[in-house]
Amino acid sequence: MFGKRLSDPESRQHYRSDRICSVNGQYFFSTREGTLEGPYFTRFDAEREVEQYISRMQQAAGIYARSGQ
Repeated sequence: MFGKRLSDPESRQHYRSDRICSVNGQYFFSTREGTLEGPYFTRFDAEREVEQYISRMQQAAGIYARSGQ
């Protein structure tokens, strides 16, 4: 999923990379905000959490936009 947020700079060339990485048998995912979330025991768990994280961020952005901030 790729979308431009209102706070993102104008369009540029974007390169996709794998959001999930494995460190010592544990899985993590990176965010646009520069954080590394995890650990998760399986890649499946990390992938599921990526989707939930994106959903929470979209919901928070909607709340922020409706509040007029």
